[in-house]
Amino acid sequence: MDQKKLSLLHSLKSIWFPSRSKMGWPRRNQMCVWIIVTSFLLFLCVTLTFNGHVWKMLDVSMHLDEYDDASEGYGLRKLLEDPDARIERLRLGGLEKRLPQCIIIGVRKCGTRALLEFLDLHPNIKIADMEMHYFNKDENYENGYEWYRKYMPFSQTSDITIEKTPRYFISESAPERIFKFNSSIKLIVIFRHPTTRVISDYTQVYENKLERNKTFEPFEDIVINKRTGRVNTGYKAVRISMYYYHLTQWLLYFRRHQIHIVNGDNLIVNPLEEIKRVETFLGLEHLVTDKNVYFNETRGFYCMNSGNNQHCLGAQKGRKHPDIDPLVIRKLNNFYRPYNRKLFSMIGRKFDWDD
Repeated sequence: MDQKKLSLLHSLKSIWFPSRSKMGWPRRNQMCVWIIVTSFLLFLCVTLTFNGHVWKMLDVSMHLDEYDDASEGYGLRKLLEDPDARIERLRLGGLEKRLPQCIIIGVRKCGTRALLEFLDLHPNIKIADMEMHYFNKDENYENGYEWYRKYMPFSQTSDITIEKTPRYFISESAPERIFKFNSSIKLIVIFRHPTTRVISDYTQVYENKLERNKTFEPFEDIVINKRTGRVNTGYKAVRISMYYYHLTQWLLYFRRHQIHIVNGDNLIVNPLEEIKRVETFLGLEHLVTDKNVYFNETRGFYCMNSGNNQHCLGAQKGRKHPDIDPLVIRKLNNFYRPYNRKLFSMIGRKFDWDD
């Protein structure tokens, strides 16, 4: 119990229990009153603590925390308020759960989470916390748009809601389903050096298996076919980095100007440059500045600064890659080079991937 609460208890004790010489109360009566008052004060302390912490956690799970009226505080009235009533109150204030006007469709291990959280610094961008897998999983898609909508954040009409599911990029069903959902929607895809992406993909899976005490083959044994000595295209991580083939499926449904491409390698070293390009793509004012983004010397990468709240990605992000045989890296670079050139021609843009 903190010092303020202790002081309150001592003050009340002096009021309720003056010295025996003044009041002459029997000790038994004093003890009874003392027990009653102490119980009441403990109940009050627990109630205040419950209001200040537990309800806040509950609010987060309901995706309502960022829209609370600060003047109301976290009193008992709010604690006991009907969730439906709270939602209605938010709607009266112009807030609704809206279907996304923009989707980050990929690519896995290219920085999609970092991009989403950097964009969340913009006051007119509202992000869905979960990867919804709505357009690529039949069981989710069959639930309909209203099921999809209920997982979106509350927003104003002037805001842009963004959902991120990297698996969409390689999904056979997602392009057509998203087109049917909204043919004019804006899409964001983030690319990273294809060989680096494969290594990052392997590193995540490898470390996850280590945590579960499972064995995993060395990178070189997985990425190179032992029989032929060639790059193993049966390895899913290798296929994902063949960006040209996957993007072709999206351009069957969407025009090039609807798809913004983020340089994932540049996002690591110069996030503000990439964020400004996304702001322009979304038609938003440039409001994310160097005041919102800072380099964390301890973590070794850029983090977010929103007011008094500084935030970095979780410890699982920015993993150190294992040492890979240089000959294998060279073989991967040579394998991806023709696909990269086709991609550059398709998008009218070139990345520094020819090393």
